[in-house]
Amino acid sequence: MTDNQAAEAPIRRESVSDQVFARLRDRLLSGEIPPGAPLLGERDLAAQFNVNRHAIREALKRLHQARLIEIAHGGRTVALNWRQTAGLDLVISLPGAGEVISVDGAQRDTLEMRACIGSDAARLCAMRAAPQMLESIVAAATQYGERGPDLDELAVADIAWWRLVIEGCGNLAYLLAFNSLVGGALAFSHTPKDQRTEELLDVRGRIRLARLIAERDAAGAQRLARDLLSRSIPPLPGDPVLSNNALSKNAPNENAPKQTAADAAGASALEARP
Repeated sequence: MTDNQAAEAPIRRESVSDQVFARLRDRLLSGEIPPGAPLLGERDLAAQFNVNRHAIREALKRLHQARLIEIAHGGRTVALNWRQTAGLDLVISLPGAGEVISVDGAQRDTLEMRACIGSDAARLCAMRAAPQMLESIVAAATQYGERGPDLDELAVADIAWWRLVIEGCGNLAYLLAFNSLVGGALAFSHTPKDQRTEELLDVRGRIRLARLIAERDAAGAQRLARDLLSRSIPPLPGDPVLSNNALSKNAPNENAPKQTAADAAGASALEARP
């Protein structure tokens, strides 16, 4: 018996293919099965995990769909370098993964992605949203303060308010990513609400952000949105910790000239030039 065929922990009878998928996925992510290494054939994997070949086939199919393995002609299966081939859909199946990508790591990285998308959506919303949408965003921000200080109620109102901003920005990819974030598909759904306390309780900041969007101040809206959303991101070791003074320097200057719709259109035209 080879090392790869060592005795396995018993497989629970429910969702057998899911369990096989999770174990093989973790070994691929951790490097236990390195890129380029061949996997055992279906028969040997079935014997190794003590399951039927149908469960193995289903697990391999999911690994292939996640772009973690390549199934060549003849059934030979090879591990891929997931850092070069896997997509965001991999984050959906992270619970239980190995040390290379842990749930905590995915949660932080997803919050960082959320801040990037949210800040750019605020910028685009200020440039593109219709007047009626801008009025709805301001009204929803004003009503937001009436939902607190209960964090559960604020979290619900937060999703509703950001949905207006995302829809107002007119970017379909951002909208689909937002739906995944708030629908529980990605690791962000597991973020404790107390980790977002500072962000959720900043009613004035949200109202100010809504006004910047309504005033078509795209740059100011982007900066303030990034500041607001970044408060929920845990710092990595070695990351600089910004003081309140540093944050205030990055805050929008309300006395600065506002970007008009014409300015925004001109900027978009310049960006579109080859």
